[in-house]
Formats: sequence, structure tokens, C-alpha cells
Amino acid sequence: MEKKKAPPPVADINVTPMVDVMLVLLIIFMVITPMLTKGVTVDMVRTHHDITMQAADKEDAVLIAVTRNGATFLSPGNLKVTPDQLPEKVRDLLTNKTDKTVYIRADARAKYSVVEDVVDNVRAAGVDQIGLITEAIPDAKKQQMERQQGAGGQ
Repeated sequence: MEKKKAPPPVADINVTPMVDVMLVLLIIFMVITPMLTKGVTVDMVRTHHDITMQAADKEDAVLIAVTRNGATFLSPGNLKVTPDQLPEKVRDLLTNKTDKTVYIRADARAKYSVVEDVVDNVRAAGVDQIGLITEAIPDAKKQQMERQQGAGGQ
């Protein structure tokens, strides 16, 4: 009786599991990356006279966020800046852009004087177009406010 020899060991590496893991990691990074660039959380001012500014949502839009405690952040990059640094940093960001609009998102509880200083510093950078970003009041609240205003005027 003759013994069968075991097959020789396979010297090749199976790359299929590695490729699967890499694709899963790629998908995770693709999903998470846009969330990381959104930036600072700000409870924006609510208004019922809203105008949609599509350009403010672009990835390369120059956006300044003013938080409740008065801290100022400049995007893209979510760079914390002081009011003195703002004109220079805004000028640097706008050098090669065709759209020279700067958008400001201020917290509803931020001091008005801080927002005014930000606007003044942006103007000092030579910017003529400034957009103040607010949050629209939902339609149900709009209708309720209109009814209250109508009832109060009679």
C-alpha cells in the first residue's frame, strides 16, 4: 500500500480579503469626509424672509462662522482666527477666486458687536459682497406667525 503524498503548500497570497477590506475602508472614508468639513456648529438666526444662496454650500465658498461665545472660524479649513487676522486671511483665500463673496454664519446668541466687527474686517479685506446666512422658519411656524400678526392688526 502506497502512501499518498500531501499536495505541496500554496505559496501564493490570497489578496481577495485584503481588497475587500480596502474597499470597505474606502467607502467609510468617502462617507465620513464630507461630514468632517462642515465645520463649527452654530444655532443660526431664524427668519421667515429667506433667500436661498446656493453658492454658500459650495466646497470652496469662503465662510466665516461666529459662535455663541464670539469665536470666529474661517472655512475652508475651519481655522480659528482673531479679528485682527481676518482681513489678511480673507484676502489670501479670495486671491484666485472669481466669486469674491464671503458668507457669514452667526449664532443667534452671538453678540451683535462681534458680528459687526467681523463684517467690518471682511470689508477691510476689500470684499463688497457679504452674505448673512440664516435658517428659514418652517412653513407651519410661518403661517402661525402670519396669523398672529393678522389678528394683532385688527
